[in-house]
Amino acid sequence: MSKSHEPHIQFLGAAGTVTGSRFLLSHEDVSVMVDCGMFQGLKELRLKNWNPLGIDPASIDAVVLTHAHLDHCGYIPKLVKDGFAGQIHATTYTCKLADVILRDSARIQSEDAAFAAKKGFSKHNPPLALYEEKDAEKAIRQFVPEEFGARVQVARETFVTFHPSGHILGAAFVEVEFFGKRILFTGDMGRDEHPLLVSPGGIPAGRFDAIVTESTYGDREHVKQSEDFETAINQTIARGGSVLIPAFAVDRTEVILVRLRELVEQGRIPKVPIYADSPMALRALDFYRDAINNHSPEIRQAIADEWQGRDPFDPGTLVQLMTTDESKSINNPAQPCIIISASGMATGGRVVHHLAGLLPSAKNSVILVGYQALGTRGRRLADGETEVKMHGEFVPVRAQITQIQSFSVHADVNELMSWFKTATDQPGCVFVVHGEEGAADSLRDRIKSQLGWKAVAPSDGQAFAL
Repeated sequence: MSKSHEPHIQFLGAAGTVTGSRFLLSHEDVSVMVDCGMFQGLKELRLKNWNPLGIDPASIDAVVLTHAHLDHCGYIPKLVKDGFAGQIHATTYTCKLADVILRDSARIQSEDAAFAAKKGFSKHNPPLALYEEKDAEKAIRQFVPEEFGARVQVARETFVTFHPSGHILGAAFVEVEFFGKRILFTGDMGRDEHPLLVSPGGIPAGRFDAIVTESTYGDREHVKQSEDFETAINQTIARGGSVLIPAFAVDRTEVILVRLRELVEQGRIPKVPIYADSPMALRALDFYRDAINNHSPEIRQAIADEWQGRDPFDPGTLVQLMTTDESKSINNPAQPCIIISASGMATGGRVVHHLAGLLPSAKNSVILVGYQALGTRGRRLADGETEVKMHGEFVPVRAQITQIQSFSVHADVNELMSWFKTATDQPGCVFVVHGEEGAADSLRDRIKSQLGWKAVAPSDGQAFAL
């Protein structure tokens, strides 16, 4: 988009889909990007990561990051590789987590490309990574940690303030002042039920020219904590099988471990080995432990007080697997166990190898505990497919597949609507993004009908004057 004579926002991702969040604010010779995520899921979406961005990365003055999940930060090394040299502003723990996540993303891409070249199952010759570890390293050096509640200048006539969103450690909804316009970006909005993090605060006072909201669960309500989780575990262990839980390395693994500890302590599931098999998840666990021990304002006060100097993630059977050899040691486990491994949608990482080993046996089970985007292996399992492709081969699905919605750390439609109602003034427009098309349209319509606000679900690449 050409430089504008008035402030504009352009949607370069997460429009009509739940991944690839990239929002560009532009005016005169200033451009600021809010979030810079990778597309995931369907092949047609993943291929977008290779498309030209539509703006010269070198012309972008700054990036503002809401949180460290890959669909919000995973494109940053590519942006840097292609010429972006500005600062990346995020909260302290977002910077720490993004360091781990971006290095891991680069490593996995390089390893997958090498594996594809070795096995010859890629259509590309040679298979390439979107970016490499040197690109991630360079990007990480451009991060600038910011404190919650501090108004900081990130570019000419551009100021940002981060507010805790309760989604994952470090996550924020972000107030942006851009050439006199006021825009609020939800990032991914958290929930009151998070076992560790404080609840999201209300919308800051005053009128916003625009609110850019996620809509992951914009067309549905979350179920309350169900017994299906412990039932699936008990059934699997009773028949001598093992449980595999694909989980996002950041936050979902922590939430699952807290719940497993509670169930073991209450005697509601057997005390079996629990393997946390993701180097990235284990590094993230240490950040959560650090936040608890240091009474971070993001951590619920009761949690910080109760678990000071103790580990809320370990029921006494937690085994942390860092190395590849340690991960391989639990292939085809000899006794019932619970394995938690990334990635959460089974798109890559160690969990794919565990799926290949466990799916063919009916005694095992796979418990899906997070959102499964269209086109991911997790979504195909949730939809009941009888075989899934991994590393160029089809693997039969005979294991029990259970999907649990109650662990979501995304606000559902009712929680989003309640949050909107904390606004002191009607916004100029609400842009509904980061949701599959039906979810975004449903939330847009609800905002119009229940609040009487102007709301739009933008299409990919669409730009609006602020």
